[in-house]
This record gives sequence, structure tokens and C-alpha cells, in this order.
Amino acid sequence: MRIAVLDDDPSQLELLSHWLQIAGHHVQPFELGAELVRALEHETFGALVLDWNVPDLSGIEVLGRVRQQLQSRIPVLFSTARSAEKDIVSALRAGADDYLVKPLRRMELLARLEAVTRRKGVDIVQGQQLEVGVFRVDRGTRTFLRENQPLRLTAKDFELAEFFLRNIGRLLSRAYIREQIWSTSHSVSSRTLDTHVSRIRNKLRLTPEFGWRLTAVYGYGYRLEQFAMTGASPLATREGSTPA
Repeated sequence: MRIAVLDDDPSQLELLSHWLQIAGHHVQPFELGAELVRALEHETFGALVLDWNVPDLSGIEVLGRVRQQLQSRIPVLFSTARSAEKDIVSALRAGADDYLVKPLRRMELLARLEAVTRRKGVDIVQGQQLEVGVFRVDRGTRTFLRENQPLRLTAKDFELAEFFLRNIGRLLSRAYIREQIWSTSHSVSSRTLDTHVSRIRNKLRLTPEFGWRLTAVYGYGYRLEQFAMTGASPLATREGSTPA
């Protein structure tokens, strides 16, 4: 998962980044809140870890921008020395998903982060099966069904299609997609990504006449949207179910 960490203490920032990296996450560190807010305008993260006391924009101000201006549901975990009950309550009411008081403990941080991302359903695989509307995906057998008919997908097309289905409605930056599917944000060209997206759009019929819209957002990335067909009920999403 791609995580942004905000802390104006270089040693603390380095420590948190190290803990998250050895746990398998991609980390982008920030010492200034304004820099993080600017990054959020054109990048996608799976979660934010915010310190409160940052010189320019405090963690609580960054949280306000995220929830109110950017209208983002991204999981937010506070990591701060402020331990007063009123501060904890203030952060949670402002939209924080969890609150940790320094000094931090590595395993607790990782467990709390896993918990908040699991509750929000952020690109963490929940079981081997996924069912979304007419689609059924089984990671174990590498089968991808549409209306119970198997689709022939390359390995990367399979991963990319499943990734979009697990992130319906989220605006995903190109760098984030490349990191999640190719484990890098640089070596895969935009043309290659566009080719894969075009192919799965056609193969999966992710078009309005079939109740889907997979659109490119200029200068940013892609978003997959699902909507009910005229006269039809909204399509349901279930994870962890076993195909019949």
C-alpha cells in the first residue's frame, strides 16, 4: 500500500518510514502539511499518517482539507505527542480514523493501520474471491467471470481489472496504479498503462450501456464507476464469497 507520512521531526519521519517500508508498504514522507496537500491533489495514497504539530499546516488542518475540500475517504491515522482527551476527541470528530500517542510502538502502529484500512476497504485483498455485480473473480484459480462466462485475460490485465473492481469510485493516479500493479511508478510508460486499461474496458464491457464507466481523468489517472441501469436495482458488491 502507498502511504503518506507527515512529521516535521526528521528522525521520527525516518523511523516511521522504515517501519512501514519493512512491512512492505511504499512510503512518501512529508515534513510540511502544505506539501502533502498539494501532493493529494494529483496523487493517490492508500492511507495517511499525520503528526499534529507541523509548522505550516498542522495535522488537524491537513485532515480538514482532506475531508472537506478534497472530499476524500482515505484512512487517516494520527501519530502525535498530544495526549489530552480533548485533542483525541477533536481529531476523531474531524474525521480521523484512529489516534496514536507517541512514543509509538511498531507492531501497534502496523496493526492499527491495517485495521483502519480494512474498515475502509482500501485496496487490501479480503479473501480469494470477489463478486461485484456481474463479475466474479477468484485469485486462487486465476479465473475472471462475467455473467458466469470466463474471460481470457493476461496476467497484468487480470490484476488491473481486479484492482479497479476493488476500488470502485476512487480516483486513482497513474503512479499509484503502476506501483500497485507493476511495483514501480517509473519504468512502465503511460502508453503501456493506457493500452492495458483500453483492453480491459473492452473485454469487461466497462461502458455506460452495461452500467459502468472507466474514465481517464486528464493529468491524473483513472476512475471506475458503477451505476444502476435504467429500471434496474443497484448492483451489489460482495467480497470473500465463493462462486456458485
